[in-house]
Amino acid sequence: VLSFLFLFSQENIAQSDIQEEWYSSLEWRNIGPFRGGRSCAVAGVPNKPNLYYFGSTGGGIWKTKDGGRSWENISDGFFGGSIGSIAVANSDENVIYVGGGEKTVRGNVSFGYGMWKTVDAGKTWEQCGLKKSRHISRIRIHPNNPNIVYASAMGDLFKDSSERGVYKSIDGGKNWKRVLSPKAGAGAVDLLIDPTNHRILFASTWNIRRTPYSLSSGGDGSAIYKSIDGGETWEDLSQNEGLPKGVWGISGIAVSPLDGERVWAIIENEKGGLFRSEDGGKTWKKVNENRALRQRAWYYTRIYADTKDINTVYVLNVRYHKSVDGGKTFKAKNAAHSDHHDLWIAPEDPSRMIIGDDGGAQVTYDAGETWSTYHNQPTSQFYRVTTDNHFPYRIYAAQQDNSTIRISHRSRGGSIGEGDWESTAGGESAHIAIDPDDNDIVYGGSYDGFLTRRNHRTGDVRAINVWPDNPMGHGAEGMKYRFQWNFPIFFSKHDSDKLYTASQHLHLSEDEGQTWKIISPDLTRNEAEKLVSSGGPITQDNTSVEYYATIFAASESPLKEGVIWVGSDDGRLHITKDGGDNWTDITSSQMPKYLMINSIEPSPFDEGTCYIAGTLYKTGDYQPYLFVTRDYGASWRKITTGIPSEHFTRVLRADPDVEGLLYAGTETGMYVSFDDGKNWKSFQLNWPIVPITDLAIKEKNLIAATQGRGLWIIDDLSVIHQLKSDNDIENVHLYKPMAAYRMPGYQVKETKGAGKNRPGGVMTNFYLKEFDEEKDSISLSYTTMEGDTIRTFSNKSKEEKDKLKLKVGGNMHAWGLQYPPSKKFDGMILWWGSLSGPRLKPDNYQVHLNVNGADQVQEFEVLQRPNSEGSRADIQAQFDFVKSINNKIDESHKAIIDIRSLRKQMKDYTSKIDNEPIKGYATEIDSLMSVVEKNLYQTKNKSRQDPLNFPIKLTNKLAHLNSLTQMGSNDYPPTEAAINVRNELVGLIDEELESWKQVKNVMLPKLNQMIRDSQIDVIILEEK
Repeated sequence: VLSFLFLFSQENIAQSDIQEEWYSSLEWRNIGPFRGGRSCAVAGVPNKPNLYYFGSTGGGIWKTKDGGRSWENISDGFFGGSIGSIAVANSDENVIYVGGGEKTVRGNVSFGYGMWKTVDAGKTWEQCGLKKSRHISRIRIHPNNPNIVYASAMGDLFKDSSERGVYKSIDGGKNWKRVLSPKAGAGAVDLLIDPTNHRILFASTWNIRRTPYSLSSGGDGSAIYKSIDGGETWEDLSQNEGLPKGVWGISGIAVSPLDGERVWAIIENEKGGLFRSEDGGKTWKKVNENRALRQRAWYYTRIYADTKDINTVYVLNVRYHKSVDGGKTFKAKNAAHSDHHDLWIAPEDPSRMIIGDDGGAQVTYDAGETWSTYHNQPTSQFYRVTTDNHFPYRIYAAQQDNSTIRISHRSRGGSIGEGDWESTAGGESAHIAIDPDDNDIVYGGSYDGFLTRRNHRTGDVRAINVWPDNPMGHGAEGMKYRFQWNFPIFFSKHDSDKLYTASQHLHLSEDEGQTWKIISPDLTRNEAEKLVSSGGPITQDNTSVEYYATIFAASESPLKEGVIWVGSDDGRLHITKDGGDNWTDITSSQMPKYLMINSIEPSPFDEGTCYIAGTLYKTGDYQPYLFVTRDYGASWRKITTGIPSEHFTRVLRADPDVEGLLYAGTETGMYVSFDDGKNWKSFQLNWPIVPITDLAIKEKNLIAATQGRGLWIIDDLSVIHQLKSDNDIENVHLYKPMAAYRMPGYQVKETKGAGKNRPGGVMTNFYLKEFDEEKDSISLSYTTMEGDTIRTFSNKSKEEKDKLKLKVGGNMHAWGLQYPPSKKFDGMILWWGSLSGPRLKPDNYQVHLNVNGADQVQEFEVLQRPNSEGSRADIQAQFDFVKSINNKIDESHKAIIDIRSLRKQMKDYTSKIDNEPIKGYATEIDSLMSVVEKNLYQTKNKSRQDPLNFPIKLTNKLAHLNSLTQMGSNDYPPTEAAINVRNELVGLIDEELESWKQVKNVMLPKLNQMIRDSQIDVIILEEK
């Protein structure tokens, strides 16, 4: 049984002693948007037309059992991150292998966590090797033996690594043997088993390397291989007759299931294209060199053979291409999104397919004529995140390969759907800045220096590029201003006319982008050898992703105007204290030379303090790099204790309300520090493993942008604030609730196709070190400041609506700020009538946590929403009106309940006696009660639609006034007409209640006296 003993005797405990269980009541909620992000791994199941899987880039594994109409994640709780491959065993559909790490090596490419296996179709998973392979691009399972499995590992994309090539396991993934070892720098990318001969395998290898400033696709080790002995030995086919000479890049392979001698290969090469062999790969002929099949080869280059037609073949690229003549000609098509990366074709029915692309996964049953939607997958990849000052505030972010969005952080309904978000300024890679004086004026960027101003009121969009010279296809060396794919845009925190953006210089506009001026020198290393065209040695690729020596992060101090901190992607830091007139180099020898400065966070408490987060993962260094300075950058200190060595960190944010409270987002998890970065603890809570790209704090909410799972939010940082300021945690601890707005909105726990909304009303967090459902009696009571009880919830309540659900550790109870509803009775049917109690008026209230008779009390405030049209007097009038309605409905429904109870008693009694005067008088009472009941309530209504046939009666009409008055949780007073109707209805109800009182007070006592006088030995009727 719980008691109020202190866990700790000391007045204050060390910040590092704060326990996660104390704040375990907090939860991350996914607000969406439900608009899919990149997928490069899909799979279906033969003869199961509604069952499919896909792997998300950053977002784990997803399953549909209804043909793509809805999806559920099945990897959460086991693993997450980026998925490169997925395969279902043909011989046992419960056996699925998954390989981590995407094959689509964009600038924001994300690695995975090795091989994973399930034997129960995704209910549970176990890790099964190749943990350091980073990117597993294909998995193939022997058709007749699910324990024989092959994997193609690309290895580390940023440096040479040992775990790469083709691997084979014959014991279901317990042990792996590398059976094909490419040359250094290359890994295995494509892999397949000949459908006509399971001893034959084909594989392609690829020399691929990314650096922060370049992408190289092709070179030594890129080739095609064949094995005829189950992968034990391999033959290099790349020099065979008909294949192109010179440098190879990526290649993809397909074998016809109808004829194993027919093999296709699509090859990146100066003279590349689509090649076909009719003798199992001995000789080849180029059948198509259309560049649409091989443009931007490193991002695509996948080919698939139809399962029923030997001449039908698919090639994936920006669009997917279908040939029905063996590859000689193709027709381009699009699924629901573009940029296609993987395809699965049902062996028994090739018109049934699933495709993976930059919009997620889509299913077709008609060979691609129609595809399922991707607006049901919360797998968006976002870059930066920011908020506005609208009420309720909105979140802004840019979605990879889609539009920017602004999305409400809470809605007026139960979830956050498509009606709660819209596109905004900028493009897929944007930083976004909202005019501090006007929430509908938004600035957003995108690649190639694209910068727009959008007016949401008018719909107008204006391009305001600093230098509108389109650099597409050009390397950085020719650029006057080097604007990175993800360049900063921000307003001054002190002067709303000042809008900043950054190339290698910091630029300032004070006239909404009409003119720009440079306010800094080049603040990067500007090393010429790193400012070259990206791509090669075969295909160039210049989209500004690899533009280097750019300003990558910048921010102004919230405490002093003109103090601006700037960091570059090549490891330089600068500060100006006078708005850009003078700059000081504050680059530190404590930091790696080329540390990419990903985020800068000036302290909200001290002008000379600043935090930075940097990354080096694009050099193969996955360590977290967080630093702090307290002297304007003269010295820096690394602050990463507690963050694992490979959880590289993109962002650090300082809590604006509590000094020393910090949050950090990494590739693999979320962390919190209570001691200004000296120590870090996991802040993952219920969150899946997903790369975190940015964080923002607004109104005691923590908002996170992810790379593969959309946008997430913690609604109540006040719990963390109270831990930081007061560490006396008892066996039972009630936290002071955040102020709650009197506004519409509630939370549907399980939503499909929509984000989770914030719980409505007040959120009460409390901690229970122990809890025994049988022994402990625990309640939450909400009262006025004078102690008058408004609502009580208890674990012992017999009413489900008042039941308090509890667990050991952190608990959160959300209450919608409403008085108890009016009384109901069994079988009640109302048409457009509400029994809801009135909502609390703006004021101060108390919450009482009672555990086995002992109370803890906290105050909280209910606020009127800023955009309310009602006055305090209006709210009071509404409150009184609804209260009067509900009181009368309570009285009426209690009368109906009592009437029904008395009728049953009389029926039971009269059925046992043979006294005609008593029976006759009981019948007279019943007739009068029936008139009262039927006038108060339509007793013929037995189903929801019955009121269309049997007119509603008085209490339903009165309840309708409640529904109208509180519609949309408004703050309006009742209309004069509503008051008049209420008065009329109340008058009519009172006439019926007077009749009921005549029964109770006169007729029932008389009946009981008749029973007594008759001396019949039967229990006398109960008098109400």
